[in-house]
Amino acid sequence: MGIFRLARKTVFTGLLGTSTAAAYLASQNPVISPLPANDPIWSSRLFRRANPNGNPATQDVVIKRIPFDKVRPELLQNNNDLTLEFCRGVWSGWGFAIQRQYAQFKYRGPETEHQLWDPEQLATATYDKGAVITDHFEVVEKTPTSITVRCGDSPRNQPLRPSDGLFQISATIDKAHEEVELRLKSVLFSSEGKVAGNKGPMSPVIQELHQWYARIWAETASWKLLK
Repeated sequence: MGIFRLARKTVFTGLLGTSTAAAYLASQNPVISPLPANDPIWSSRLFRRANPNGNPATQDVVIKRIPFDKVRPELLQNNNDLTLEFCRGVWSGWGFAIQRQYAQFKYRGPETEHQLWDPEQLATATYDKGAVITDHFEVVEKTPTSITVRCGDSPRNQPLRPSDGLFQISATIDKAHEEVELRLKSVLFSSEGKVAGNKGPMSPVIQELHQWYARIWAETASWKLLK
């Protein structure tokens, strides 16, 4: 998960240089970790297939809520449209820029040119199942409320692998509270072999950086939804 680590450290240092920025991100993008035992991802076909040995995972979800009056009205008519536009914001937005540039420098070439690389592509793609983003993320499921990618290594390495995981981008229209709820859920693990114990692959320090990075990612991706 080297790309994740590099981006986390760089973005964390740059944006969290002030306590004000950190306080805002923490209050507007709270993190739940670990995930509840009844979270749907644990019983999903995707997780069982990706992690057949049930190895321990680094797990968290960042949640952001935005009032209806701040959201582009056309996105409130159909949950599919809201989810897709949030997904586009995740990949084309500022929060992913450093990671995208690093991946492009290291992995873009004739073998990967068909993948999604450029901000313009990322801002307009439909993210159907099978789409590959910067040789590191592959869309494995698309529903009206979520788009899930496999991460951790190149999609060209399909078998079980030491660095693996699922990253789920979701958005829902909450009419009762007149808000949209945005979520970025990470479940990161080794799918290769059987791992002893109950601790995920990230150290506490790296996990904390990952959670701040997820907050930044959610915040900057949400800008694409605003009026």
